[in-house]
Amino acid sequence: MVNYRYLGNSGLKVSEITYGNWITHASQVADDAATKTVHAALDAGITTFDTADTYANQAAEVVLGKALAGQRREGLEIFTKCYFPVGAKGPNDTGLSRKHIFESINGSLTRLGTDYVDLYQAHRFDYETPLEETFQAFADVVRQGKALYIGVSEWTAEQLREGHALAKQLGIQLISNQPQYSMLWRVIEGKVVPASEELGISQIVWSPMAQGVLTGKYLPGQPLPAGSRATDERSGARFIRDFLREELLVAVQRLKPIAEEAGLTMPQLALAWVLQNPNVAAALVGASRPEQLADTVKASGVTLDAATLAAIDEALGDTVFSDPEDTYTVSPKTRLS
Repeated sequence: MVNYRYLGNSGLKVSEITYGNWITHASQVADDAATKTVHAALDAGITTFDTADTYANQAAEVVLGKALAGQRREGLEIFTKCYFPVGAKGPNDTGLSRKHIFESINGSLTRLGTDYVDLYQAHRFDYETPLEETFQAFADVVRQGKALYIGVSEWTAEQLREGHALAKQLGIQLISNQPQYSMLWRVIEGKVVPASEELGISQIVWSPMAQGVLTGKYLPGQPLPAGSRATDERSGARFIRDFLREELLVAVQRLKPIAEEAGLTMPQLALAWVLQNPNVAAALVGASRPEQLADTVKASGVTLDAATLAAIDEALGDTVFSDPEDTYTVSPKTRLS
């Protein structure tokens, strides 16, 4: 079963393996299969589910809502996000304006079939909207009971500090950030994590398996596996390209004996690694088949000793992305359309 951790400086507990439906529901996976994976997650002790209005242009929220229908709402933690263009993708169907936030939360609640979400997240930083406007809207969403807590995704250390200060002034809690983080992508360690530890903000990390590269299925010198994420633009192929360098794939293969020595599969090793960071509250995993979850949830509660962590660092060497400046390149400087 899955262990639980507090999310930021709050009393909210979340399952440290959290189910996310970014590129699976209403995209790769048929609705009945999606329901089966959600129920498998519940059976494994996962109570926390993360989605966003932009996933499959709102359809992923509908699928998740139907899959969770009939479950005891108080026993679930449901997260969603807003920022990216949705719906008809008009000039105000994007960003973090007051107008878009209110329309987005109302739409998300309808699609999810719930009266509130436990965590409402700014999917990126909006450089075109005053931060005061965004947080005033978030505060009103919380006071209306439509969200219990506020989070963000891929914000820089400075943006987290500004947002946290505004949230405090408005009497609401900014408790989480959702960045990419894995053995291969460590850019948050330099600035974002120290700032978050100071502010009482946890990380909910996405792509802990580096888009599947850390499973070891992408072999150096071999064609990309048919049907894999790297061959499917709908499945986030652009996110995986940086991890397909030959020297990096060679380095990942050196992790296999380390995983075996630890009694873990490669996916379990990848998840256990991110969960060794005390600032990480949860690792997001997706699944297209229920049996995938049976493997990944076994990473919960695993402690990697110092020798194993050192062996991982030695195996990966200088293939790791660790420049803190990369955190400044994620949010678009202008709204997308």
